[in-house]
Amino acid sequence: MSTVYDCADPDSRAAGLSAARSTLKSGRLAVIPTDTLYGIAADAFDGQAVAALLAAKRRGRDMPVPVLVGSWNTIDGLVFSVRPQARELIRAFWPGGLTLVVQQAPSLAWDLGDARGTVALRMPLHPVALELLREVGPLAVSSANVSGQPPATTAAEAQAQLGDLVGVYLDGGPADHAVASTIVDLTADTPRILREGAVPAEKLAEVLGMSPEELRQAGAR
Repeated sequence: MSTVYDCADPDSRAAGLSAARSTLKSGRLAVIPTDTLYGIAADAFDGQAVAALLAAKRRGRDMPVPVLVGSWNTIDGLVFSVRPQARELIRAFWPGGLTLVVQQAPSLAWDLGDARGTVALRMPLHPVALELLREVGPLAVSSANVSGQPPATTAAEAQAQLGDLVGVYLDGGPADHAVASTIVDLTADTPRILREGAVPAEKLAEVLGMSPEELRQAGAR
């Protein structure tokens, strides 16, 4: 049986964060609000929990689960080598709607799917998500929907699709932007956009000293 917590109410929010923390640490799933869309979350270092997340979404290992972090500094323990371009993008757009694909640190004992040594990282701009991430550490988070169905922009939409497969739903109100994050691949020498979303290509290009067309063309190759 799942429970929904209204995070607009201070007491319910506190109870919800406590329940989500316990749920995630015990290897179960929670739905959390972010600044883009609602996400289904699992402890990033619990392989069985991540497998349960993929199963709940009816999604294969060929689409690895991204990881949300609660601070800029967390990336240093997760990444093999942080390129200057990554630092520039993090300073400009984190917390916010930008996901960075980077080479993960070889020592990490996690299994996010067939990621081939890479990890997609983001720091969300949402107070509930950030508070939870700072309490429990990095979370594997994917959009809170069944694959092929519309992504959830409210807790109710997420619950309608995922039901009791998720133990805790944190209701933070409608998603502010209701659009997926922009994904930039930084694993090669030239950054490339894999998906355009919340952060426009023009803003990314300005920070990187490239043209939007260069970023898009690199992604098309």
